Amino acid sequence: MKKSLIALAFGTLGLGIAEFTMMGILPYVAEDLGVSIPVAGHFISAYALGVCCGAPVLILARRRPLKHILLALMALMMAGNLLASVSTDYWMLLVARFISGLPHGAYFGVGSIVAGKLADEGKGAEAVSIMIAGMTVANLFGVPLGTSLSHLLSWRVTFLLVGCWGLLVLYYIARWVPHVEGLQDTGFNGQFRFLKKPAPWLILGATALGNGGVFCWYSYITPLLTQVSGFSEGSITALMMLAGFGMVVGNLVSGRMSDRYTPGRVGMVVQGMLCVVLLLIFFLSPNPWCSALLMTLCTAGLFAVSSPEQVLIIRVAPGGEMLGGACVQMAFNLGNAVGAYVGGLAVTGGYQYPALAGVPFALVGFMLFLIFYKKYQKGIPS
Repeated sequence: MKKSLIALAFGTLGLGIAEFTMMGILPYVAEDLGVSIPVAGHFISAYALGVCCGAPVLILARRRPLKHILLALMALMMAGNLLASVSTDYWMLLVARFISGLPHGAYFGVGSIVAGKLADEGKGAEAVSIMIAGMTVANLFGVPLGTSLSHLLSWRVTFLLVGCWGLLVLYYIARWVPHVEGLQDTGFNGQFRFLKKPAPWLILGATALGNGGVFCWYSYITPLLTQVSGFSEGSITALMMLAGFGMVVGNLVSGRMSDRYTPGRVGMVVQGMLCVVLLLIFFLSPNPWCSALLMTLCTAGLFAVSSPEQVLIIRVAPGGEMLGGACVQMAFNLGNAVGAYVGGLAVTGGYQYPALAGVPFALVGFMLFLIFYKKYQKGIPS
């Protein structure tokens, strides 16, 4: 495995811990800052808002070397998390979380292009999946570690470690990632030209709705496992690691399959599988073994569809590749937010009902992927 791709994966590992750890440490943060848990939820929203605001800023950096952009984004991640570790009140942490989210989508956009350029011939999708692997490893090990540190020491230690990790990533990107030719400057308007075609909108729509369907269920996974499936609270950490394992395997297998069978076909099949799995979760979640197995399949599918989406948007966004790659992360976070909201409405019927609420989202996402595959997959460059 190329060191350059490992360096890129180190970056997504830090971003993944910064994004997802807040969900596990929310009670500790709320207690320390003297706010309610619903108010502390604003720190999750602030990160997502940062993701959406940071992506378009890439337009201003379009003439800069890609490696320099990556270094600047990692420095911003480091600064945001270090500020979070010393935040003394609600507003200071809110700003810190917003800053931490700014480089997220932009890093994925630029990193996907760099990974594709560094990949061996015919291995572009696999290279992108290796970069994304850092995000899955964050869910497998980083998030449980951050939650444990918050319980044993302080939630501030988690953000301090992410900030220090950012410094390490800066070093490895500078050392291991070679100079990569920048993209052709198509001008300000040229960055948006790809959005005039339907293909990118089909991918972005499938991303937002597909992920929204999964996050209807995943946002309330802990009470589902404890109150419906019958698992003890002490087993949740192990179950979350199992979910993270599914993400790692799904992402890496998807990358290889995408190079072999095309990203459009893999994305379409996996999105269809997610519709079925969410429906099965609704019916079978009272059985603990079925619930654990279906959870692993669903998290595997969540990231098995991520690398095809990231690859496809770059291939259908000529002249605006960086913006396109970042837009996928915007769609991902939008889907997360909408899914969590809709799942919260469905919870009134029972904790298995968010999975049922996610089925229509996942189904529409599958239909958009199907249309893309039938109409546009053969016409895009590999």
